[in-house]
Amino acid sequence: MKKHVVIIGYVWVEPNSSAAGSRMLQLINIFLKKGYTVTFACPAQKTERSIDLKKIGVKEETIVLNSSSFDLFIKEESPTIVMFDRFMMEEQFGWRVTENCPDALKVLDTEDLHSLRKVRHDSFKKKKEFKLSQLLSSDLAKREIAAILRCDVSLIISEYEVQLLRDFFKINKKLYIHLPFLLNRIEESHRKEWPAYDERNHFVFIGNFLHAPNVNAVVQLKKFIWPLIRKKLPKAELHIYGAYAPEHILQMTNNKEGFIVKGAAVCALETIAKARVMLAPLMFGAGIKGKLTDAMLAGTPSVTTEIGSEGMKGDLSWNGFIENDIADFAKKATMLYTNEELWKEKQEKGIDIINLKYNKEKLESEFNKEIENRLLNLNNDREDNFIGSILNYKIVQATKFMSKWIEEKNR
Repeated sequence: MKKHVVIIGYVWVEPNSSAAGSRMLQLINIFLKKGYTVTFACPAQKTERSIDLKKIGVKEETIVLNSSSFDLFIKEESPTIVMFDRFMMEEQFGWRVTENCPDALKVLDTEDLHSLRKVRHDSFKKKKEFKLSQLLSSDLAKREIAAILRCDVSLIISEYEVQLLRDFFKINKKLYIHLPFLLNRIEESHRKEWPAYDERNHFVFIGNFLHAPNVNAVVQLKKFIWPLIRKKLPKAELHIYGAYAPEHILQMTNNKEGFIVKGAAVCALETIAKARVMLAPLMFGAGIKGKLTDAMLAGTPSVTTEIGSEGMKGDLSWNGFIENDIADFAKKATMLYTNEELWKEKQEKGIDIINLKYNKEKLESEFNKEIENRLLNLNNDREDNFIGSILNYKIVQATKFMSKWIEEKNR
């Protein structure tokens, strides 16, 4: 039987702009390697950074929100698996998939837990300590957990978020799979290509500026952290890279201060490999931070916060330092930049994390087995997920009529 997956994307794939784009491309490649035909459908507009998925054998389709045209589309596709890119896409199209393709395995790729990121951001803005109990009163958390319960399985990227679902929300472990980034092992041949300590210069930050934690991190660097580092290292520079930088970030460039905003990087790994240290003072957020795995892949030690490193390393040591205090952050960054022996020691820690936690071959094999098992036991697993069946019934009733009302109104 022909195996076919339809991916319903929140945005078109931009692997050079964000970690989410790279993650989606990794998932697409898993299915292609396993012999699936793949259709990527999306209601958003393409941008100049969107890649042409047709070049890798993926069919592209533009779909419309609140339109019965999707019903015909999904029936004709007749998918084995439907994967929703973020819970918002499950909310929009999940009930239509349930009605028109009831035998398709419904997979939710969360990217990260959006409610966790949002509640943390709100706490940060209000200068209040974040507490897990705040998630219980979050409408976004209720929507997100409901989507996880409605789907047959959800892909969870961070070890911390797996723990959160298991211990805090008490979600049945059958309903999620821990699947972090899928990265190639760092072999000795790769290490030989890395620039040496004395061949590298300056500090680097990189991140998509449509993502609020990245905007805030650059503000933290500009106002508080970089002045402290610059006092100790008056010839050092901090190079800021990232797509979609807003005007107030662009205006932060000051050559005399060594604070330089450079726009989007052509190749993130090559850019990071030229720097001696990555700085990532992330004050809120969730999931796995692509800039930090990229730093490890480029052999560049980093200084970040507990939020930055969260769910990324297990019991392993960080490839640099984890500091929440601004003064300590700047002190450790300076130490790492100037101490070659320490720098080399921390570089080795990054190799351990990539090879032990993000081993592409191992993770792909485990994921393929999980998906095949879910397909074989779909009906039994759905019978065990009674809460999910209730939510599917309710959402179909409520969303169906709201969507049809919007469709009629749009006419």
